[in-house]
Amino acid sequence: MNEKLGALRKKAMKLPKTPGVYIMKNKQGKIIYIGKAKALKNRVSQYFGSQNTHALKVRKMVENVDDFDYILTDSEFEALVLEASLIKQNQPKYNILLKDDKGYSYIKVTREPYRKISAVLQKDDDNADYIGPFTSSYSVKQSVDEANKIFKLPQCTKCFPRDFGKGRPCLNYHIARCMGVCSGKISQAEYDEAVRDALDFLNGDITKTVARLQEKMDECAARLDFENAVKYRDRIRAIENMQSRQKVVTDSGESKDVFAVASNDNDLCVMVLRFDNGRLCDSEQFFLDGDKSDEDLRGSFLIQYYGMRSVPQRVILDESCEDNELIECHLTSLRGKKCTVSVPQRGEGLRLVNMCRENAYEKLAQRKGRKGGEIRVLEELKELLGLKNTPEYIESYDISHTGGADNVAGMIVFKNGRPLKRAYRTFIIKSFSGQDDYGSMREVVTRRFNEYLKHKDENPDEGFGKLPDLILLDGGKGQVSAVKQVLDEMNIDVPLFGMVKDSKHKTRAITGDGGETAINSNRSVFTLISEIQEEVHRFSVEYHHKKHSKRGLELSLTKIDGIGEQKAKELLKAFKTVKAIRSASVDELSKVKGISRGLAEKIYDFYNGEE
Repeated sequence: MNEKLGALRKKAMKLPKTPGVYIMKNKQGKIIYIGKAKALKNRVSQYFGSQNTHALKVRKMVENVDDFDYILTDSEFEALVLEASLIKQNQPKYNILLKDDKGYSYIKVTREPYRKISAVLQKDDDNADYIGPFTSSYSVKQSVDEANKIFKLPQCTKCFPRDFGKGRPCLNYHIARCMGVCSGKISQAEYDEAVRDALDFLNGDITKTVARLQEKMDECAARLDFENAVKYRDRIRAIENMQSRQKVVTDSGESKDVFAVASNDNDLCVMVLRFDNGRLCDSEQFFLDGDKSDEDLRGSFLIQYYGMRSVPQRVILDESCEDNELIECHLTSLRGKKCTVSVPQRGEGLRLVNMCRENAYEKLAQRKGRKGGEIRVLEELKELLGLKNTPEYIESYDISHTGGADNVAGMIVFKNGRPLKRAYRTFIIKSFSGQDDYGSMREVVTRRFNEYLKHKDENPDEGFGKLPDLILLDGGKGQVSAVKQVLDEMNIDVPLFGMVKDSKHKTRAITGDGGETAINSNRSVFTLISEIQEEVHRFSVEYHHKKHSKRGLELSLTKIDGIGEQKAKELLKAFKTVKAIRSASVDELSKVKGISRGLAEKIYDFYNGEE
């Protein structure tokens, strides 16, 4: 806790309610955060009030604030521009900081007799021609790959004419992706024409390229040169097929950028898809620390991003930013023409946002060594249940018994959407006998969180010392009410829900204090909850059967005079099965704890007599 919070809040309360920029500094006087405000007093004083309402990143920043400064501006728009300039100059630790590590790409054309076209990231002094630079490596590589396929240019490492006839043509030739220059049957003039057409395709408009190829095809057909006419026809069809396969084409020909954010465990991925003339021309991803719900996130990101990139006609966001109108004015001023910022609710814009979000989750998952669906389903579950945090660590409980006998409970754990079997636990119900599922749930949860209170200062990653992000009970409203009472009494703040089954014993809904929440409409969440419910039921029933079977064995042993439950347990612990006890000698039996030699002889005689 920052000891200067009181003094800082007192200073903040003296600020004017006018627009401006505030500058947070640490004990060394170094700037650690810069922000803007419509009313400085209101905004800055919020930082030094209750810390419970702040995101983790904000709390960490406030802990390190020793003093703050401010600059008044005439308008909120001036504050926005000044904030962007100061962040760029000072690079504060707690602001979103984007590193522009995007290099330039080139199209390389070798000068050998049979020229080759490739995409490269930098120029080399290697006697080649270069087209560029281009800011989008994605666009360059995609275009070069398409040109080589359409015009059937070789992409191998062979050098021609040196390697003519050395080996058979490769697979690309047999699947019609290469003209087979290595066979030596393609003249240099014919090859040069294909290279020129490919370069025209890369440098010019696709429509013009198709029109020119159509003209050449017609000329050949007029001369009855049908062999070459077919060649041009195939190139035209290849271009048309490429265009039909290009799914990422928008209806409008405007330039637009699409932004979406994926989050997991305070790790963020901001994905950007850039469209030019209606076609996807570039994609970028930025990994940040922070909270997805931070209203400043998107606005701060956009300001810095367009300090490094050109501004398009339209910016599409997955969620609105805090100062949408100011951001739009700022981007318009940077572009010199109108730039609109929007959050689509339907149509093509929403389709692009969903595609961008899918890519963001996939990139974040790859970075964390997981699958995009596993991260995404937890975010969807968070939204569905209205949770504050992503439920990365989920505990689930179920009770199992036979007519009120051998009452047991099972606890399973799902971490990041996957079963964490080493964290599974079993409980024997001790406080009562008979059938009482509510009482059983209360006892189990009480015992579990008593262990948490003992070990909470150890900060473990799993086990009883870790507080779960979500508790799911295999049961309905009754079980939830019984357990909630326990959590309230112990002052444990963990979201609690029950998993409700239908008449066919299949997961139907989730229930909490606010009633039932249907999950059938969300396929991924439904699959996860069903898997959790089936797993906790399996685990608890399996333990009950094991306990019940062991109980039966103990009862068979207690038929022997002098053998009670405790001694029966010791015998089973030592020999595992009744068959092994039956086969044991008197000496072996007498070695068991609590078994005298006389009692060992009784056991031996009992089973020998049965035989």
